[in-house]
Amino acid sequence: MTDETRVRGTAAWHGRIEHVRGADLGADTAQTSGMRRYEAISEKSVGSERLWMGRTHVGPATNSGDHHHGEAETAIYIVSGHPVFVFADGDDEVRVETGPGDYIFVPPYLPHREENPSPDEEAVVVIARSTQEGIVVNLPSLWAKVERPADDA
Repeated sequence: MTDETRVRGTAAWHGRIEHVRGADLGADTAQTSGMRRYEAISEKSVGSERLWMGRTHVGPATNSGDHHHGEAETAIYIVSGHPVFVFADGDDEVRVETGPGDYIFVPPYLPHREENPSPDEEAVVVIARSTQEGIVVNLPSLWAKVERPADDA
């Protein structure tokens, strides 16, 4: 086997590790009022085909708008602050209070919002989604009708 064949063969089944520095995250991603999302891992940044990952900041005493993430499952890791995740359960608004080191799972199409009740501390979370893009559908309320593909209903 020649060196050229070995390199081509390896490239066909081995990818390469991509490194995205925290200071290089892109802000050119879907946004929701009251928060700022930064894209780290995506098709655009590293060629990801099935995963999106990034960081979100919610300022002190700020709430995001109500939204959902379409077909994407969303996993969230709380880095700093004490964000509150809010969703509707029937007629009730459910509030999930978190802190650093906690994890949250948001199912596909679930209307929700993030709140940061702290008057002086920013909340920072790391987000991973099961789609390679940062899908964000902004809503007028947690009880807004959510359009789902027929096979997902």
